[in-house]
Amino acid sequence: MAKNVLVVGTGRFGRYTIETLHNLGHEILAVDLTEEKINKVLPFVASAEIGDSTDEEFLQTLGIDDFDLCVVAIGDNFMASLETASLLKDMGARKVVARATSELQERLLFRCGADDVVFPERQLGKWTAMRFSADNILDYIELADGYTIFEVEVPREWAGKRIVDLNIRRAYDANILGVSEGGKMNMSISAETVLGRGEKVLVLGPRDELLRLFKL
Repeated sequence: MAKNVLVVGTGRFGRYTIETLHNLGHEILAVDLTEEKINKVLPFVASAEIGDSTDEEFLQTLGIDDFDLCVVAIGDNFMASLETASLLKDMGARKVVARATSELQERLLFRCGADDVVFPERQLGKWTAMRFSADNILDYIELADGYTIFEVEVPREWAGKRIVDLNIRRAYDANILGVSEGGKMNMSISAETVLGRGEKVLVLGPRDELLRLFKL
């Protein structure tokens, strides 16, 4: 379902957020102080405004309560992020997600009304370390309660075996969710599915157990 999203700040993080939201079919209003930055996101937004998000009168003209999500993506002025998050909540924003670079910033943003906080640099750093620390790790997603999904190339010792033969559920509390077939991920698999060399699999389990399973 398409959502109306306000993105404040169109630097690198804001721009990538906007492009992804656009590709997912959402309607976006972009706001930035700089015309040059706004121009770079025009192909991906329904509308754009040049203005100061710490100016209450300016924000009021945007109709904040019409947005399903407000993303504060300001990267070079933390005080502006705090003020913007606070003003958005005061104006009735349904959900405010803000960018932070430290735990102190996170705490302050929550106190000022942010509903959620993201750490782009930290998350990218963790992904990079995990992705390139092993030859067969292609991607990973962290879930709640310490669980993780790994996308991996089928290890050599798994090739030609049925999923049930691997015994990873009992040994590692892990489950194979899907297996690639012809470049597409097939989620309709069973314990009898045979894994082949060159295929990819999605494996879900406790993070520490998966690290042990893949010897990371």
